[in-house]
Amino acid sequence: MNIHTGEKQYACDQCGKMFLWASLLKKHLKVHAKKKPHSCHLCGKSFLHLQSLKVHQRIHTGEREYMCFECEKTFSSESSLKLHERIHTGEKPYKCSHCDKRFSLSSNLKTHERIHTGEKPYKCSHCDKRFSQTVNLKTHERIHTGEKPYKCSHCDKRLNNLSSLKTHEKIHTGEKPYKCLICDKRFSHTRDLKTHGRIHTGEKPYKCSHCDKRFNNISGLKTHERIHTGEKPFKCSHCDKRFSQTVNLKTHERIHTGEKPYKCSHCDKRFNVSSSLKTHEMIHTGEKPYECSHCDMKFSRSVTLKKHDRIHTGDKPYKCSQCDKRFSVSSSLKTHERIHTGEKPYECSHCDKRFSRSVSLKKHERIHTGEKPYTCSHCDKRFSVSSSLKRHERIHTGEKSYKCSHCDRKFSRSISLKKHERIHTRAARCVV
Repeated sequence: MNIHTGEKQYACDQCGKMFLWASLLKKHLKVHAKKKPHSCHLCGKSFLHLQSLKVHQRIHTGEREYMCFECEKTFSSESSLKLHERIHTGEKPYKCSHCDKRFSLSSNLKTHERIHTGEKPYKCSHCDKRFSQTVNLKTHERIHTGEKPYKCSHCDKRLNNLSSLKTHEKIHTGEKPYKCLICDKRFSHTRDLKTHGRIHTGEKPYKCSHCDKRFNNISGLKTHERIHTGEKPFKCSHCDKRFSQTVNLKTHERIHTGEKPYKCSHCDKRFNVSSSLKTHEMIHTGEKPYECSHCDMKFSRSVTLKKHDRIHTGDKPYKCSQCDKRFSVSSSLKTHERIHTGEKPYECSHCDKRFSRSVSLKKHERIHTGEKPYTCSHCDKRFSVSSSLKRHERIHTGEKSYKCSHCDRKFSRSISLKKHERIHTRAARCVV
């Protein structure tokens, strides 16, 4: 008997597959014939086998006769129950042929093995991008169609995938179920917890393919690699400017919209970027977290500290393209280059006079407005420029900071020193 010997004598003439019984071969041949004789009278879906139709019809009837004894969850088919029970038993019968990883479902094994083979059988109908899973293809195609089927139950925001919806809704609920075991910090997503954990371990698994720089998260790597490729995939909807990061695009678009979402908690001033708000609030708090390593000076901004450090180091990284002059700050280079180009971008609003520096324009406009913002601390006299105030205050203090290089005489003004030094130069000529 074939049952006892296990011999399979019935062969498929289409694919060569062997079967123990003729009835099984008959069922199998329907796969090649592509005939689906059993149709659902409720939705019209067709099936090869009657049993498959019966299982399908339970979707319509809601019938779930198979129950898990561990958790009492019910299923419409015995096969679905068996797959579910592996959650409780931990059974993972499907092993990857490339590594030691195991799976409870054959479909999960197939998807996993594509990591090793690089197979991406699912192609986008709108572009050439390919995917290893249908779910990733569907999510991607929503970028092209603009479809956002998942709506937040707390606000009107819509998302194009379920995982993004779940992450978003945690903003409303404040739920952070994933806790770091080292520092107690909590996160709303496992991905964020894993990335955070690398701060403690120092692990940086993502390496740049162009240089040796490594990153603890893949988004950081992708952003970095755009420095090498020059890729700027994010385009402004108001102008032609492009950006390598979405955060930079959002910040830029606020120039067009005028949006300033960040408000100072001490005054009514608003900002379009959070970093500008933080820097501004230090004016109120007096906080200066950036300390010079060469002297005791402190600064509220790291960029100001860098500029200051160049006083000590003598570093002048900005070189004029017209001459060899170098500068410690880029703004000084720009101002200097206007000597070569003759550019005077700052125009007086009262007359036609133009200036190469904004500070020069401000000083000039005080001629028209009569503004004198600098008051003497010894008397009530006022001045339009700070240098005039300094000269005037020397009358009160008696300070004479300009010393003659030929004798011991001192002067309160540089012009007075120059006049005096001519006495020495004339005397020298007479001697000759």
